[in-house]
Amino acid sequence: MRQPGADRAPLRRRLLTGAAVLATMLGCGPALAHGVAGGDAAFLETAVGVQFWPYLYLGAKHMFTGYDHLLFLLGVIFFVYRMRDVAIYVTMFSIGHSLTLLFGVLSGLRLDAYIIDAIIGFSVVYKAFDNLGGFQRLFGASPNQRLVVLVFGLIHGFGLATKLQDLNLSADGLVPNMIAFNIGVELGQLTALAFIVTALQLWRRTAGFARQAATVNVLVMAAGFALIQMQLVGLGRTM
Repeated sequence: MRQPGADRAPLRRRLLTGAAVLATMLGCGPALAHGVAGGDAAFLETAVGVQFWPYLYLGAKHMFTGYDHLLFLLGVIFFVYRMRDVAIYVTMFSIGHSLTLLFGVLSGLRLDAYIIDAIIGFSVVYKAFDNLGGFQRLFGASPNQRLVVLVFGLIHGFGLATKLQDLNLSADGLVPNMIAFNIGVELGQLTALAFIVTALQLWRRTAGFARQAATVNVLVMAAGFALIQMQLVGLGRTM
């Protein structure tokens, strides 16, 4: 006879394995941070004039490997079932981060990268907490989700800007290059979202989705706290 809870054992093992992998990735700190480094940074610092396609590629690559941005987006659409609503939330996020990415780089406004990235980590915690019904239990209602996504989109855009501000970018062709980079960010975001939405739709069809959703959001929240801790440790080293 099958022992009680036997069906849950593989699920627990998968969740524990996922948590361990996630913790290992986040524990690597700067080694897996999605800043522009290595050959990409060398290219950007030596490039002069309009470099539309390279900047577009690097923008897509940056967003596609930006686990903090993708974790937030996962939280945003986790319980959004209609594609129309997914499009609305993604549009609000895109408007927010496009504005501050372009403004931050082109205006020269510099904000502390550690503080901005810590707030981005908080956005992951916030959305996972909301998905777990935290605001409903505490206040009887959740904040306006579209406004929240727009505001955090603005913060995420500054996070993107700080990565480019660390580089000595040529002023020659800077405006079209930043537009190309932003287009690349949008393309990378859409590509990543295609995978996320497909995976969510397949997962929602399984009998275990309702039971597993809370555990996954707890893991996402833990990842957000780890991101915050990582940035605060980095901030402390600079003080």
